[in-house]
Amino acid sequence: MIIASLINIFIISLCVLVHFEVLSRITAALPGIHIAPRLRVLLGVLFALVAHTVEIWIFALSYYVLIHSNHFGELLGDIDHNLYDYVYYSFVTYTSLGFGDVLPTEQLRFLTGLEALTGLVLIAWTASFLYVEMQKYWKH
Repeated sequence: MIIASLINIFIISLCVLVHFEVLSRITAALPGIHIAPRLRVLLGVLFALVAHTVEIWIFALSYYVLIHSNHFGELLGDIDHNLYDYVYYSFVTYTSLGFGDVLPTEQLRFLTGLEALTGLVLIAWTASFLYVEMQKYWKH
């Protein structure tokens, strides 16, 4: 359980760091981009979506590695256990959509819950970040 907890902390820390770096670089880069202010907001949205996608892939690759190590549990249900199934599961979990067609077992349940919480926090962070950026650049 301790090893699984350390792995979970590492995965979440990596995702938060990725998100922080992307938002930080967007903040630094947007003022220097010489395009219409409304397009700057659009670029911010696109880069934020890229950040979320990278974070989802980090979780998906983590599921892949942990499941194939045979020590942390498995995913049961409508799944073929290829990488894209793990990406699908990660998208559903990260966004808290939770179709319920794939279920984690053993220690993967904890990572699944943490992914949902992480996704919620990072999506909220993105929303507040984009609100601030829109206040700077959005022209009526």
